[in-house]
Amino acid sequence: MVTPCLHHVLVATRDLASSRRFYSEVLELREIPRPAFRFDGAWYQFGGGQHLHLIADDQKTLRSNQKLDTMDVHFALGMASYKKTLDWLHSKGYREDLADDDPMKLALRPNSIVGRPQLYIMDPDRNVIEFICDVLE
Repeated sequence: MVTPCLHHVLVATRDLASSRRFYSEVLELREIPRPAFRFDGAWYQFGGGQHLHLIADDQKTLRSNQKLDTMDVHFALGMASYKKTLDWLHSKGYREDLADDDPMKLALRPNSIVGRPQLYIMDPDRNVIEFICDVLE
């Protein structure tokens, strides 16, 4: 039997410069070379060899003016510590006491039913990103 593995996630953006800043400075992902496509974009490396591909195209599926909805389409990043991840996101300006439609809203699930603590934020185009953590501390 063939077992697939996740290679990359593609995320559309209207503002490539803003998204580049977010994925480089907020999530601290490493940008990697990409082929010379006929459209703008950027590629990033996750820790396990998977990629995030940004594509700059305002005709693609975008989430303009969406609120933070943890049940919407998203991708999840595995993290070791909930507390360290929370502190890290706070240092980037994310807060849990903001309105759901605020782009800096942070959703907390320290006692998630899945058995692992979770946090959620949005990128500049309001794509939802989950952080699923191994431990609370």
